Amino acid sequence: MEEFLQALGPQVFMSEKQTPPTKAKLTNRLLTGETFLESIRDGREIWYDGERVKDVTRHPAFRNSASSVARLYDRLHDPEFAQVLTRPDKYGIVTHKFFCPSYSAGELLEARDAIAVWQRMSFGWMGRTPDYKAAFMAQLAEGADFYHPNGGNALNWYKKVASQALFLNHVLVDPPVDRDQPHHHGTDVFVNVTHDDDKGMYVSGAKMVATGSALTHATFVAPNSGSAARMETGKDEAFALVFFVDMDTPGMKLVSRPSYEMKAASPFDAPLASRFDENDAVLIFHNAFIPWENVLVYRDVDKAKGFYASSGFFNRYNLQSATRLSVKLEFACGLLMKGTQATGTASFRGVQTAVGELVGMSQLVWALTTAMALDPEPGVGDSVVPRLQTAAAARIYMTDVWQKVRQIFEEILAGAPIVTVSSHRDLQTPDLDPVIERYFRGTGLTAHDRIKLFKLIWDALYSEFAGRHALYEKNYAGNHDQQRLDALRWADLRGDSRRYEEMVEQCLSDYDLNGWHAKDLYSA
Repeated sequence: MEEFLQALGPQVFMSEKQTPPTKAKLTNRLLTGETFLESIRDGREIWYDGERVKDVTRHPAFRNSASSVARLYDRLHDPEFAQVLTRPDKYGIVTHKFFCPSYSAGELLEARDAIAVWQRMSFGWMGRTPDYKAAFMAQLAEGADFYHPNGGNALNWYKKVASQALFLNHVLVDPPVDRDQPHHHGTDVFVNVTHDDDKGMYVSGAKMVATGSALTHATFVAPNSGSAARMETGKDEAFALVFFVDMDTPGMKLVSRPSYEMKAASPFDAPLASRFDENDAVLIFHNAFIPWENVLVYRDVDKAKGFYASSGFFNRYNLQSATRLSVKLEFACGLLMKGTQATGTASFRGVQTAVGELVGMSQLVWALTTAMALDPEPGVGDSVVPRLQTAAAARIYMTDVWQKVRQIFEEILAGAPIVTVSSHRDLQTPDLDPVIERYFRGTGLTAHDRIKLFKLIWDALYSEFAGRHALYEKNYAGNHDQQRLDALRWADLRGDSRRYEEMVEQCLSDYDLNGWHAKDLYSA
């Protein structure tokens, strides 16, 4: 971790750089929805409910989520949105604005707005869409040299991903087993290189949690800061790896958690889970071959520890995450407003207070994204990235905010979400029509419309899908203690802590036992 902290360097304001001019002929090879779906029908090894999935785009555990991602790619080609979503990079590659580096505050703000366009298509409920890993991949265009002697691999992977806006996931976390043992004792569980030859390396072990991995083109594999902190030079070289792996690689399998999409009885009963479930999986490697062109770091403990700080990923992924969460919070505001209207409590002062608090939370997160874009700092090469301190503050706030949202819904709507029917079939049963219409109606709403609304509220806040989202929002940014320790250490390294203390020292120096030192102040 210390290498990470030291590498972050001093804070510097920078906003006037622009994208380096390109003389290359522009090329647009961005995937469409159709070509995206076709590209992931590649024989990848995914296991679900005791069976190997033959076609992830048609399997009921994944198909609607796949279609939701496909819609993102179609939006890239929509004339109404293409200008907001895409621009050419310095190599002449037309790509999503967050898939290439930003060279000014204005470009970073445009990238934020491009993220928001995609996120509004899932109302903020898909956190690991292709733009998430673009937070890392874009910086390879400027920071490839860090990976010497594999810098060429890094640049080639940038161009490959940017040219089509490829969908990558990542796995950084070791399985939660034997963490009380020295890291190098985990060769039977943790990802490590078993041997190599002139064509590449062979790896075995497991990584987690591969959110959305079933639908991605490739996986980025590396140690997170917690794993890296435990690595020792001379002992952990076999684990000191940073590499990409194509999803159809022989010897790699995904073991998925239960699918909320597959469990959804109908869109009416589970309108979010039935289309936005990003299935999480454990990735398992068994002597899987990784060609050298996919390797960034090989048996180098220092680089395995240092790549995270050198990439700008921390600064950029928090911009993507905050933008996504601000959209989700806006959706939550609308749900709460409509829910209180349906129960006839929208005019109550206490209810309005809670709705106003939720509105303020949403606007605060959006303001954080604006601050991250418009007050950047230098990134790798000529790029700029969101200021570290602002990204760290957003990280802490965001991982606590959804619990507060759930608390507000539980207190304000109380038991109203439970007043519903078992499934959409009850609304299609003539014998129940008079009963349902009389006793399940809302304030100004038919029974059908009230039940439809509260089915949506249930799926967002109380269902198993909602429980997974609460866990995701709380833990996706890592160890809670580490989040706060990082903020403190970065304040120490960048001089903020000293500045805070100097303010107190200045105040203390203004007076003593005899009174104020300033002549224009009166002592008692």
